[in-house]
Amino acid sequence: MNFLCLDFEGVLIPEIWQYVAKETNSKELMLTTQDLKDYDELMSLRMKVVNEKNIKLSDIQEIVRTMEPFDGAEEFLGWARQNFQVSIVSDTFYELAWPLVEKLNFPTIICHHLEIKNDQIVSYSLRQNNNKQKVVEALSNLKYKVLAAGDSYNDINMLQTADKGIFFQAPQHIKDEFPNLLTADNHEDLKAHLLEYT
Repeated sequence: MNFLCLDFEGVLIPEIWQYVAKETNSKELMLTTQDLKDYDELMSLRMKVVNEKNIKLSDIQEIVRTMEPFDGAEEFLGWARQNFQVSIVSDTFYELAWPLVEKLNFPTIICHHLEIKNDQIVSYSLRQNNNKQKVVEALSNLKYKVLAAGDSYNDINMLQTADKGIFFQAPQHIKDEFPNLLTADNHEDLKAHLLEYT
């Protein structure tokens, strides 16, 4: 059976930090990996904002609990799990994403950890550098054919390393930079791209 690696935010759920930005009136938190290519730069900005505004982990978790997966995401994920070995491979953090993982019936997710002290986010710990690509490489080394879908700059290495990489609702400026990758505008489009591998 083939393996499917899915980004989380932008493919199955909305961007967590953008919800936080709206709820805390923090415009800088609207930036995502669709805007900045350097993930460390993006996370350093986020750490700066949450500390300056005294936004606690519990504040963010409360916001995340109000979020819902994209329309059609649960149905798509159910179909995918019937036809592939599926793992979410994300640059989110377990401490933030878990309420939404629960709403999708606990799919496997490989992501990072936040470092917390007295409810304050003090730093973050990456599982490994370039984690998404390395997950695909590891699965390929196990003789799986690997398919992948994502929407942002931090997905490019994963998508280009996979046997088939698909942009999901990626912004036009990213699609223009990488015209070799397939595109899907919704979960039905994504399913159609994947059908030949079922």
